[in-house]
Amino acid sequence: MQEKKPNSPGESLTPVPQTRLRNLIVAVAAIGLGIALFLGVQTQTQVPSLANLAEEATPLDLALTNGKPTLMEFYADWCTSCQVMAPMMAELEEDYSDRVNFVMLNVDNDKWLPEVSAYKVDGIPHFIFLDGKANPVGQSIGEQPRSIMSANLEALATNQPLPNVLKVGRTSAVNRTFIPPTASTTDPRSHSAQVVPRS
Repeated sequence: MQEKKPNSPGESLTPVPQTRLRNLIVAVAAIGLGIALFLGVQTQTQVPSLANLAEEATPLDLALTNGKPTLMEFYADWCTSCQVMAPMMAELEEDYSDRVNFVMLNVDNDKWLPEVSAYKVDGIPHFIFLDGKANPVGQSIGEQPRSIMSANLEALATNQPLPNVLKVGRTSAVNRTFIPPTASTTDPRSHSAQVVPRS
């Protein structure tokens, strides 16, 4: 074993391998801490969000023509009920996406106003269940437990009657600034059911 030679009379002799071992331990600990921090950040960013779900959703035009049944969700980024359900919806999509289309329609996007009006969306999340021919077979409004959503999706996927239709849970109201002149409508963002007179 090599020993370090003292530079001054008061300096002690320290074996070089011990210094290297200590430096190696510090380096390994720093690398381990870095990996743990990286994995922690990765785990946090993998929590499903509405934006992730919308990005991975089936486009509406494809869902209406591919012959698979469809779950259409009307949502908004600000909707707390939608945010609460996002992780569960991601799990359900993972379980059923091979048999059911998952479509996300943001009520704040004017592109979806015809669908918002057609399905009378006045609170979100608002779920519309469509059969393989794109015919509505049921709906659920507001936060729903996994058991309700799963039972409906299983029935939808197997072309059976939905066991839990017209279930209403906690919702966030929707505000549409555009009011079609052909019918009276509600102002869903007001958090109350107001009837807006036809002009």
